[in-house]
This record gives sequence, C-alpha cells and structure tokens, in this order.
Amino acid sequence: MNFPLYIAKRYIFSRSKNNAINIINRIASMGIIVGTMALFVVLSVFSGLKVFSLSFTNEIDPDLKITSTYGKSFLISPEQQNEIKKIEGVASYTKIIEERVLFLFKDKQQVTYLKGVDTNYPVVNNIKKKLFNGDWLKPDTYQVVIGYGIAQDFSMGILDFENPLQIFAPKPGKGAIENPDEAFNKTEVLPVGIYSISEDLDSKYVFADLGLAQELLMYKPNQISGIEFKLNENANENAVSSQLKTIFKNKITLKNRAQLNESLYKMLNTENIVVYLIFTLVIIVALFNLVGALIMMILEKKGNLKTLFNLGTEINSLRKIFLLQGTLLSVFGGIIGLILGIVLVVIQQHFNLIMLTPTLAYPVVFNLENVLIVMGTIVTLGFVASLIASSRVSKKLLD
Repeated sequence: MNFPLYIAKRYIFSRSKNNAINIINRIASMGIIVGTMALFVVLSVFSGLKVFSLSFTNEIDPDLKITSTYGKSFLISPEQQNEIKKIEGVASYTKIIEERVLFLFKDKQQVTYLKGVDTNYPVVNNIKKKLFNGDWLKPDTYQVVIGYGIAQDFSMGILDFENPLQIFAPKPGKGAIENPDEAFNKTEVLPVGIYSISEDLDSKYVFADLGLAQELLMYKPNQISGIEFKLNENANENAVSSQLKTIFKNKITLKNRAQLNESLYKMLNTENIVVYLIFTLVIIVALFNLVGALIMMILEKKGNLKTLFNLGTEINSLRKIFLLQGTLLSVFGGIIGLILGIVLVVIQQHFNLIMLTPTLAYPVVFNLENVLIVMGTIVTLGFVASLIASSRVSKKLLD
C-alpha cells in the first residue's frame, strides 16, 4: 500500500485534538466547496447568455455563406449549381443578393440593406418563425418583408395599398450624372410581413424576391452576390468548404456562422475568459486557507513526523503526505461543490427560479466542458497550494 497516501487519508478523516485546527480545516473545505460551486454556476450562466445572444443571429445566419472575392457579385452557371447539389453534407442552399439602397415611405427615408432571396431561403434560414405580423413574400412578386425596427421608424403597417414603399437603387456605370433623376432605378413594393429578431437585425434587412432585386440592380439572371448553405447535422464543414472552393476556382470568400459574427463571438468569449479569471482569483484567495490549514497540521503532527523520520521515512515521503492530503481535500471539495452547482443549474433550467423579465428566465446551460474546466482548475490550484504548504516539512523543522 502507498504509505504517504494511507497517512494522508487518515489525517483527512480524523479529528485533531486542537479545536482551532478543526475549525481552520472546515473553513478551508467550505472555501473550496463554495468557490467551486460559484465558478461552475457563473460559467453555466455565461454559457446560457452566449447561447441566448447567438440565438438571435442563428435564426438568420446560415451554416456557410460564400461571397465574391473580387467584387460585389459573381455569376453562377447551371453546371456549378449541379455540382453543389452533389456535395455530400449540403442539405439545401439559397441564392441571395444584398445591396444598400434607399427606402422612401411618405415623407421618411432610410438607407439599409435590400436582401433578394429565392424560394429556398426559408428552408436554409428559419425566418418564417420570426414573422411578427403578416406572411412571407411570394416568389415573382413585388412583395417585401420588413423588420420591426424599420416598421417603427416609418410608422408603417402591412398591406397598405394606398402608400407603397419606394426603393431607389443607384444605377451602375461610370462618369458624371447630368440628370439626378436618371441616377437611380426606382420601384414600388408592398410590405406583406414584419419580422422581429433583435434590435440590430430588425433595422437591417428588407427581404424581397431575388428576381425583383436583380431587376432593380440591373443584374443578369445568373448574377448574385452570395450563396447561403444549410448543412446536414453530421456534415464535415471543412470537406464541404474545400469542394465549394474547387467548384468556384477559389474566387470566393467562404465564412461559417462564427466567422459571420466574428466580433460577437470574440466579445462573448472575452467576457467568459474575464469572468473565469476573476473567479479563479477568488478561488486562489480561498485556497490560502488550505495552505494555512496544512501548515497548522504540519506543526501539530511534528512529533509524529519526527518519529517517522527516525524510523527511516524520507523527507520527500513526509512532504508527500501533506501534498496528497491537500490535493485530496481539493478533489473532495471540488466534487461536492460541482454537485451543488449542477443541482442549482438543473433547478434553474427546469423550474425558472430566477427571472430576467416576467416571461424570460435567466438563461443557464449545463455542459460537460464547464465541469472539466472547473474540476481541472480546482485540482490544479489545490495541488499548487498543497505543494507550497508541504515544502515546509524539512529536516530543520524536525530537528
């Protein structure tokens, strides 16, 4: 049997004759348990906030999106479309056109994105679930779907036949413009639906039929500004990306969902790291109690250690006793703290004890990654604290 481990376990589960040392041990144990529980709960909360924040963009962002590397638009041939359909892992795709244009309604105007989409768009992006009012646009019509923010800015409703929404798009070309009225293509459209996703997105897009966008921007029938893809659940994203680049001869820029929202992902990940570091600092402070408890234990067991040393036990083995004791305390405290944290997270998930609003519960997410991060942090810091305390055992101390 491992002699230091046997002694370390005896020291953990046996009470000291000195009541002050027992109190210090309890305080150290409670510090580890509470610190572990707090760290896990906070990481679970931030995981929930991350999922909640990304849920808004995930409703409208595809799994993959390609755009032209050399301009605003590119041409897609029937052969390329057939090759896309043969790619394993692609569930569906939709052709789009995005361009900033001027919208005019009564005496109000706003510059934002016109997004022309084909009939596959609601399949790739589940936009219909986010319709606040009305219906999705029909193909080959002059219907549009606007965001809730744009509807508020324009004080606009749907199916207003007397007051159509006007779209002005600059005509392509070079040289000076003699007549300003001839500088824009103009069309009138009818809003038939209003979507609501988030404050930013609700004021960003006006959805129209792809053919209408091509006509307004004077694009060719096979000219588009991008293609959005929905992948199968177990699709290999890297393999799909590689095949798409081959089909378009590396003349496209390809981005996944994280790259489309790079700044948002960076912000959320940075916040998560900062909170983790702050609570890790709290745990480090709590582990000072563990160092103190182990040093007090070393001083109390000084006579026993001297006896073991005289019987031939090496100094390193004596140090290992307290190293193992502190590490085991960290492991046991971490496990208890994790159990309590998991219970709190699961209760919040199922019973919504804490609410952000009367209808929205505070988001939390339980995942194995947070469990491993918290346990790894506690055990590592506990080991370091125990190593510092056990270094106090020396021949000079025993003499």
